[in-house]
Amino acid sequence: MIDVKDLLENPYEYQKLIGFEVVAWTQDNAKLQLPLADKHGNRYGIPHGGVHATLLDTCMGFAGCYTGDREAAQLAMTLSLNVQYLSRPKGKLLVATGLKTGGGRKTFFAEGSIADETGELIAKGTGTFRYRD
Repeated sequence: MIDVKDLLENPYEYQKLIGFEVVAWTQDNAKLQLPLADKHGNRYGIPHGGVHATLLDTCMGFAGCYTGDREAAQLAMTLSLNVQYLSRPKGKLLVATGLKTGGGRKTFFAEGSIADETGELIAKGTGTFRYRD
C-alpha cells in the first residue's frame, strides 16, 4: 500500500495558510483534515463558508487526479463548484472526503462532503473539473 505522504508535493502556500492536510488518497478518492482554529471563523465565530468551499474543491480535485506516482502528477482546474451548507460543526476537526463520479479524457465530475469528528454532516458539494496538460 502506498503511503499518501510519498505521493504529495510539499504543501503550497494557500494550503499552509488554511492548514489542511491530505490524509488519504487513492484512485477516485481523497480525504483531507482541518483542525479548526480561530482564524477559520467568520464574524459569528463559526467556520467561514469559504473554508468549506476550499476543502470541498480540494478534496474533489484530488479525487480525480490520483496517478499513484509522484513523478507523474496529474493536475486539474475547477470549472464549476456547488456547495450546500447543512450545519455547523459540533467538534474541532473537519474531515472532507471527495469521490470522482465520472468523466472522460479532459473533464471529470466529483462529489464531496464535510463532517466533523462527531459525525455531524457540515456541507456537501459537487464539482466539474478539467484536467491540465
